[in-house]
Amino acid sequence: MPKAKTAPTLEDVAKLAGVSTATVSRCLNSPSLVVQATRDRVQSAVDALGYTPNFAARVMAARRSHTIGAIIPTMENAIFARGLQAFQEELRQHGYTLLVSSSAYQPEIEEEQIRNLVARGADGLLLIGHDRDSRIYDYLAKRRIPVLIAWSFQADAPVPSVGFDNRAAMAELANQVIKLGHRTLGMISGVSTGNDRARLRIEGVQEAMRRNNIPNDRLTIVETPYEIENGAEAFSRLMSRQDRPTAVLCGNDVLAIGASRRAKEMGLRVPQDVSVTGFDDIELAQITDPGLTTVHVPHREMGRRAALELVGLIEKPTESCNVQLRTNLVERQSLGRPG
Repeated sequence: MPKAKTAPTLEDVAKLAGVSTATVSRCLNSPSLVVQATRDRVQSAVDALGYTPNFAARVMAARRSHTIGAIIPTMENAIFARGLQAFQEELRQHGYTLLVSSSAYQPEIEEEQIRNLVARGADGLLLIGHDRDSRIYDYLAKRRIPVLIAWSFQADAPVPSVGFDNRAAMAELANQVIKLGHRTLGMISGVSTGNDRARLRIEGVQEAMRRNNIPNDRLTIVETPYEIENGAEAFSRLMSRQDRPTAVLCGNDVLAIGASRRAKEMGLRVPQDVSVTGFDDIELAQITDPGLTTVHVPHREMGRRAALELVGLIEKPTESCNVQLRTNLVERQSLGRPG
């Protein structure tokens, strides 16, 4: 019976490359400390043998996995893709690997994923938004797992964040809508339960209405999951009302694109018959017809800064910093004066 092949070891690489095991380890973990010629020799041996470092042994030796977990609400929404790409790129520069999970906006799934990532040795976690049971934060604190919140900024929150003020950003957009003369408004929002971003954007519209002395009953809100078809259906509901809105503000661009599509299907012109606005400024907002007035969120900068701050929390636990990023209003053709 043939003898089973064993996986190549660090010693095998060292022997083939003609160097010590310590040199091989430095080449793999701190290549800048080794001259190029030696690195090339070690890499050739690694490639020839098909050697892969023993992850478990490295974790035990360093007491750190150099792995960071990120749990996002969904992988079906483009708003998270750009930020996570920048997050991963920056982590790689610091020697960290990213593991991504999706909770489908379900708190119980998110909690399960948090516990699984901690059990697998994640050095830190990136979570989206602040709304979750305080038990989760207590659990992470007891295990000394650094956690950072993104896509939402709250200076007084129990954990640090890199994000933006959702309420203020939406209030700025709503104020511009009102400034153009709109007094009967509709809003298509994401489900606000357990979602501080959606809730704060609703509050932003309400705040702008208060500033401009517009009664609350002049706003109709429909909450729905973030999908194009859901945005279309919600738009139909709004426009079936007797006091139908002259402007529909959407909680993100995906919902707004669905609303604009349904407007065309109903024979309504945007913005002559009804204005539609979004939030996030994804690429589709630029190419949809008409172009979508929206709020630009600096997703890539948020991802990059989140990586820097989370690595800092892991490597220098005494240092903690909140980072508030600026958003800006992007005016395109989907917003006009009421007809």
